[in-house]
Amino acid sequence: MTGDRPLRIAIDASRSTPLQPTGTEYYSLRLIQALCAANEDLGQSHRISLYLRDNPPAGLFADLPQAEQVVIPLPRLWTHLRFAAALWKSRPDITFVPAHTLPAIFPGRAMATVHDLGFKHFPAAHPPLQRAYLDATTRYSQSRADIVLADSDATASDLRRFYGTSPDKIRVVHPGVDGDQLKATAAEVAAARARYELPERYFLFVGTLQPRKNIMRLVQAFARWQQEQDDGETALVLAGSKGWRFEDSWLEAARTVRVIGYVDEADKASLLRGSIALVFPSLYEGFGFPAVEAMHAGAPVIASKTSSLGEIVADAGLLVDPLKVEEIAEAMSRCSTDVTLRRELIQRGRQRAGRFTWAGAAEQVMTAFEALV
Repeated sequence: MTGDRPLRIAIDASRSTPLQPTGTEYYSLRLIQALCAANEDLGQSHRISLYLRDNPPAGLFADLPQAEQVVIPLPRLWTHLRFAAALWKSRPDITFVPAHTLPAIFPGRAMATVHDLGFKHFPAAHPPLQRAYLDATTRYSQSRADIVLADSDATASDLRRFYGTSPDKIRVVHPGVDGDQLKATAAEVAAARARYELPERYFLFVGTLQPRKNIMRLVQAFARWQQEQDDGETALVLAGSKGWRFEDSWLEAARTVRVIGYVDEADKASLLRGSIALVFPSLYEGFGFPAVEAMHAGAPVIASKTSSLGEIVADAGLLVDPLKVEEIAEAMSRCSTDVTLRRELIQRGRQRAGRFTWAGAAEQVMTAFEALV
């Protein structure tokens, strides 16, 4: 509160409306919903204004009557023209951008989330113009913001390393995961398997198919596992859209690799629950939603020990060096043959996943808002 006056908080909600959201878009939507719920549940009366580029899908914000929705259409340069103009007109106490960049010129204090700096670690995984844009906007946002939210300790470390961001302005706020939506019955698991025409046994990967997700080594590890187990029936299922620089040659090392494309949220829990394990040997992640979702759903997790994944998964999964195919294959072998280990990983995973909630993230963000004024 500013004295006895509630805070006026402007939030860029323009990235929260896609029908098939990416990780950062999903973060934007769920955090906004949780912030508005927290504003009401905690007995606060901050005035929250959600700025959108287009009309949200029906029902997306229907349960948030306490939040004003401001739709200001513009196909290009929305952030720096329409959103900035609206901020000059309304002059909020705080501007918060959860999934993009801060406007070039606007009044007042600001907070922004930086999800990851993967473009710094793996520049070749991004088109040159996109890489330059990401670098420029991240550099500006971390400088202009009074508080920078980082999804993990790994991202916070990268901010200090690459941009010299002051540790005093960084707050690590782990995103949440919708645990209630990641439960599946045996019947739902069987139905999803039939819908995607999958065999009874399969390993699962969830994410965009792009170089930094380490798809080539994942397939090589699966091929090694197939050879060692003499198993031509079990599949490796890649659930995600093909990203920039995807190569079909990545899939040639192994038999029974299934690319099923973007998976609807309604099917994700069933596919995870029905898998032998989620195998997620990504080269770099700012948080790693699929790993936490798998733990919630009751699937063992095999993940990289690098970037944020070691921090997020900890001892609730099998951590591997993503550059060593033999380590990935060995972890797949342990998950597929050691029933006791698999049961322990599922139990530890569910306990670990319970730490990551949107309500907890929203409470930390609300505290950051109030610390600004």
